[in-house]
Amino acid sequence: MLFRIACKIFVIGEMKHMQIQHFEDLPVGQKVIRAIEDLEFSNLFPIQAQAIIPLLEGKDVIGQAKTGTGKTAAFGIPMVERLNPKINRVQGLVLEPTRELAIQVAEHIDRLGKYSALKILPIYGGVSIQRQIHTLDNGVHIVVGTPGRIIDHLKRRTLNLDSVRFVVLDEADRMLDMGFIDDIEYILSKVPVNRQTSLFSATIDQSVMNICNRYMKNPEKILVSKDEIALTQINQYYMIVNPRSKFEILCNILNENHIERAIIFCKTRKYTSLLADRLRFRGFDARPLHAGFTQPQRDFVMDLFRKGKLKLLVATDVAARGLDIQGITHIINYDIPLDALVYFHRIGRTARMGREGTAITLVSYGETLELNRIRALTKTSIEELETPTQF
Repeated sequence: MLFRIACKIFVIGEMKHMQIQHFEDLPVGQKVIRAIEDLEFSNLFPIQAQAIIPLLEGKDVIGQAKTGTGKTAAFGIPMVERLNPKINRVQGLVLEPTRELAIQVAEHIDRLGKYSALKILPIYGGVSIQRQIHTLDNGVHIVVGTPGRIIDHLKRRTLNLDSVRFVVLDEADRMLDMGFIDDIEYILSKVPVNRQTSLFSATIDQSVMNICNRYMKNPEKILVSKDEIALTQINQYYMIVNPRSKFEILCNILNENHIERAIIFCKTRKYTSLLADRLRFRGFDARPLHAGFTQPQRDFVMDLFRKGKLKLLVATDVAARGLDIQGITHIINYDIPLDALVYFHRIGRTARMGREGTAITLVSYGETLELNRIRALTKTSIEELETPTQF
């Protein structure tokens, strides 16, 4: 069914007044308030301040917000508040581009629904489908999953979406980039037409708007006014290095700055493993993460890093896609990315939820062109370091 879009537009940051600034002022029940208090949430982030109320009112919402801006709570709170725990069927559906995001978002919604008796299940590939089927058979209220595994369940008839009232398309631009458009359309064809739909995306381009036009009813469109790649909370540095000295410089950076939790990005799988091995040989707590690992291997490493039992994660871009882990203080680009936009995706892994972070890029001789491309896309300063101890 095709719907024309008629959007009310709120540009965050340009509004003179925000009606609600604190979580405690939200018009939600005590069970949700208690869960929010347990999470020690206080002030609303911009996307939350403008998205939660329309979603609580049952409206469709398009939200422009990148990972780390609090958007999970923006759709999670209305979902937990509005769904009925006494109806033992799937009422909420959240689509995510990656396994890691599916797990993280499900955990976050589970915490928000701590006192609401709602059962939340992450569904993703690479693990036993029988265990997921068993859980679904026992009753689940909210499913958070990747498109491929959700379709697998739909075709097996182990997942029924006839009672879904609330659909979220999260990280929509990334799902489209990864080729999930046909999967998304198939899944949306299996949910009731009179559902409430929200879509969140770091960028709102024509391909995203095509989805909105087709599947949403008079949505309110909430834009984040600040430049998405300004990243003002991240202190950005670079060093011009001799490629032969790069490893020693990395070790000096790690030693001199007592870095407790960082992701080190490399271009290739092979060098990711090699660099992690070299760092461990030097006494650093480091492990590699790349797409060559099996899902259980990836889950094991990610669990160590998420729980703070691993200090340094050496990763490729593909492996780190979708990571949303709190407490990462540093991002180190051991290899500068060829695509300037990848740089901003990488360093966005730090400075989550309003905190500050530091990004350091090692630029080998002959790579200044790539550095200049990055500088051309950002209004923030990228400062040159002469030694690893300057910042």
